[in-house]
Amino acid sequence: MSQPAPNTSKPLWHLDGLQALLTAGSLLNAIAFFAAMPFASIYLATHTPLSNAAIGAVVGGIALIGSVGGVLGGVLVDRFGAVPMMSLGLVAYTGIYVSLTVARETSVIVALLLGLGAARLFVEPGGKKLLSLAAGDDGRIFRVRYMVLCFGAIIGPAIGGVLYNVSVTAFFAVPALFYAGYFVLVLVFRKQLSFQESSGMEAGTHFPLRAAVRDRKLLAAIAAGFAIFLVFSQLESMIPLYIKGEWGQEAVGYFAGLFITNAVLALAFQVPIDWLSRKVSHNLLILIGCAGFALSFACFMAASTQGLVMLYIGIVFWTLGEGVLLPLPDIAIHEIATDDRKGTYFGLSECRYLGFFAGPFIGGLLLAQESVYFVVMALAIFICVPLLVSKGPAIATARSEKKEEAADADV
Repeated sequence: MSQPAPNTSKPLWHLDGLQALLTAGSLLNAIAFFAAMPFASIYLATHTPLSNAAIGAVVGGIALIGSVGGVLGGVLVDRFGAVPMMSLGLVAYTGIYVSLTVARETSVIVALLLGLGAARLFVEPGGKKLLSLAAGDDGRIFRVRYMVLCFGAIIGPAIGGVLYNVSVTAFFAVPALFYAGYFVLVLVFRKQLSFQESSGMEAGTHFPLRAAVRDRKLLAAIAAGFAIFLVFSQLESMIPLYIKGEWGQEAVGYFAGLFITNAVLALAFQVPIDWLSRKVSHNLLILIGCAGFALSFACFMAASTQGLVMLYIGIVFWTLGEGVLLPLPDIAIHEIATDDRKGTYFGLSECRYLGFFAGPFIGGLLLAQESVYFVVMALAIFICVPLLVSKGPAIATARSEKKEEAADADV
């Protein structure tokens, strides 16, 4: 499929019909996710006899199934099509949340929550594949997707926080409605979405899993994403513990303020970051993002002696680093994956979310020595630099190489 040249001069928010449709779907997905999942631990602690360790295992297991299972999901998306697989995942999401409105047995609740991870492994690779196909060569669409996630992270918890205190039925019914709406959107426009996918496929193509796991550029993008998420996970795991150690009972309020500031700034920063990405080289942009994270850890460490203001200065730098770096692995995968393997590539890339598991564990080991913790985390983000810097040929050449490799791949 011949892709149009990217028009990086157009505004970031300028979307065509299919791009707008898929972005709307991503928004429904984000609001549904953030309306329920941030409260999952509290719900389990209130409505089940599970220990804190067991609750952590259940909540972590949801993400683990989605990330590791994303490989299977991506393969199935390429094999059977994004629209059927996404429809299956969205029906599963809706059914699970509807079932949670009436579930009362601990074993049933746990099984249903873990099922959310299984639903994710169909929806995420399929959605990203379709978005990548609709975007052509302009990978900036994944910055738009990141903005949508930030917006969902603001709206979703506000909805969930209100409904959690109303009733369990209302709390779980809302994400069910959002996922049902997403399913209806896919169902209504299934012909256009299927055409978008099929127009980029050659007859007789198969999922190139073996070729994917041998693709060094893909593995580099996944490793970079793992390093980014390892560091990024500190904001929701170790930083709150650090604040608690410094400010005691006031920590909850302070962290809530930081979290809201981060979400709002993350949304607002994408347009200037997009402008910056067109003014500086790709490699310099990566270094700017890493420097943002590193400076944030320096500010957080200084807060223990310099006061609360350093936390908020730190969150500004943090959000700069986050806004620059978080979309880059998806943009890289968008650029290196040919149309016939986008589902597999995006599915395999879900493994980078394992950084959310390694990050809190490593951070927990280091936090006892605060100075060591902050220095290690400030340096760890630079692991992604050699993995993301531009070394290869232009995107068009890379796509041509991928097509030749696909023809020869033993699948």
